[in-house]
Amino acid sequence: MRLLPTVFAALLAAASAHAAEPTGTLKKIADTNRIVLGVRDASPPFSYLDGTQKVVGFAVDICRVIADAVKRELNKPGLEVAMEFVNSSSRIPLMTNNTIDLECGTTTNNAERQKQVAFANTHFLTATRYVTRKDAGVKRLEDLRGKAVASVAGSTNILMLIKANTERKLDMTVLAAKDVVEGFLLVETGRAAAFVMDDVQLAVLVAQSKDPAAYTISTETLSNPEPYGIMLRRNDPAFKALVERTTADLYRSPEIMTLYDRWFLKPVPPRGLNYNVPLSPDLRWAYANPTDSPDPAVYAGH
Repeated sequence: MRLLPTVFAALLAAASAHAAEPTGTLKKIADTNRIVLGVRDASPPFSYLDGTQKVVGFAVDICRVIADAVKRELNKPGLEVAMEFVNSSSRIPLMTNNTIDLECGTTTNNAERQKQVAFANTHFLTATRYVTRKDAGVKRLEDLRGKAVASVAGSTNILMLIKANTERKLDMTVLAAKDVVEGFLLVETGRAAAFVMDDVQLAVLVAQSKDPAAYTISTETLSNPEPYGIMLRRNDPAFKALVERTTADLYRSPEIMTLYDRWFLKPVPPRGLNYNVPLSPDLRWAYANPTDSPDPAVYAGH
């Protein structure tokens, strides 16, 4: 009987050691000694190739912070951080078949996708806005009453434009462009007074234009903010908990503003373009209150 406490203690120690063994994605990473980031080659400033063909960007930097946390969690300082290029059609399959461990780009977190994958806390919010020439003096959508306004055919943005035009009785002529380049060209050449699109895409178009200072992007939005999130596998509570702790700590720290300023408010490689996307009040709220919610209404009105 005197042996029972010793045996019981040994069993507890064994159970504790077993419980500490990594599971799911963490086990995969530990077994292979590498974490694989799914990245984009042309989604500036989130994930793209710079002039030296190195993958860089805002979302990539966030994923590197997560990778460092994984190294500490697994006590593997030499863990390899590998890259795998993904696109819109391949990103979810490559996540679900275990090829990539994190997807670092511009994937919108929505309820439908959450049936297949999980998301980290929101790292960016995009919304439908419009770009105009500064000399047009447009301050709000009502200033475009009776004018030609463009958006991309078949996009959700053009549906929002048509809805606003109808509800506010603005009598605008809605022009359907085949793509974002053509839509912006309509404003450049004076054939449209404004072009309606996702604000980040508008910022890239303005930065790449011949005279960026000639244009302004509206503060007014035609949609609730839509969240971007780092994608990871579903039903993996240990890895998700680590990712959520890490991103929450990052977003509540001054470091997130250093990263944001670097990629959205300063010249970035390889062309030295400044996308000039100020931090919105809604995104500031999301950083202070980290969440993986796919509901746009959660982020609106802050």
